[in-house]
Amino acid sequence: MGSNDYLKLKPESATFLNLFLFTLSFNFVDIRTLADCPAGKERSYQSFGDRWIIVSSILLQKLLLAIANHLQTFKIIRAKIFGVPQETYGGKVKCGDWRIEVGKNNLKLGDDNGFRYYGGLTMMASTLAYESPSVIQTVVNNCWKMNLLKCYDFWNDFQGKPTTQAFAFQNTANDPNVIVVAFRGSSELGDWLVDFNVSWYNIEGIGHIHYGFMQALGLQNDGIDWPKELPSRPDNHQFAYYTLRQVLRDVVKANDKARFIITGHSLGGALATLFVTILAFHGESALLKRLQAVYTFGQPRAGDRNFAQFMNNLTKNYGFCYYRYVYSFDMVARVPFDFKNSWYKHFGECVYYNSCYKVFGG
Repeated sequence: MGSNDYLKLKPESATFLNLFLFTLSFNFVDIRTLADCPAGKERSYQSFGDRWIIVSSILLQKLLLAIANHLQTFKIIRAKIFGVPQETYGGKVKCGDWRIEVGKNNLKLGDDNGFRYYGGLTMMASTLAYESPSVIQTVVNNCWKMNLLKCYDFWNDFQGKPTTQAFAFQNTANDPNVIVVAFRGSSELGDWLVDFNVSWYNIEGIGHIHYGFMQALGLQNDGIDWPKELPSRPDNHQFAYYTLRQVLRDVVKANDKARFIITGHSLGGALATLFVTILAFHGESALLKRLQAVYTFGQPRAGDRNFAQFMNNLTKNYGFCYYRYVYSFDMVARVPFDFKNSWYKHFGECVYYNSCYKVFGG
């Protein structure tokens, strides 16, 4: 890890006894048995609130790890008995299930300067991101009459496998200058492990950012924090941030009127937000000036209060809109944990729907 300020929890090696003792007192157990942090930073976590957040996060991760292991065993047994489940193919898609609407009303681009229209479109795109590439292609091209650019399956250097999915499409039906990028959200227990993990590392000038989200976005496992241009690799793996940034660069070169919208649900919402963060970190002003909006749905917190302030300033400086949709008591929108003025903070405008689907904000 290149940053000199970080906290990385160790749920695999943390014992229940050490977790119990650490909850009782900071002095009963060395924090390094539970987490890695720079020398001299240990006492930053001596308050009960900080200790409770660390312990709660590790306990939740240990629970999810146990469930994941049992599910993996079940999947192996099921596959041996019944065979591997088949994916849903595009030919079985019903376009009526993928209408861009609110209630029974079709949305139009001119309504509310496109807020409701693109709110509906990005909501459906964030949902569609969970489907197979063939379903995504059928819905985008045939149902929405738009142009699918590509579906992606991105590599995670820390997990040693692809964990991040996204797709990009052009709104040729109603607004052909607009490109939408949709990130897939939490679809497996491994993703939930990331959501509940409070590990973070610091980017100078931005703040503390969620470590697992950064890994999923394309952080390199070589100790170098986000090089502006990715060095050549013999494995030719694709990483979410670098690949999608190049896609948008190519679009700008081909169309000087192009605009972008980034979206995602759950983990995908955090990735949509942090994609913009790293664009700013790399000084990608040409792309940020074309960013029309970021729409997230059930997004977990992605950074601390310094990060939140950085993002608030970024939206003002470049004039793009940021809408964070939250439904009622959605747990994911309330993790990772917050405590007073430390740990994780949300930012920007919240569009909140209560359990009766009454909307507040927006």
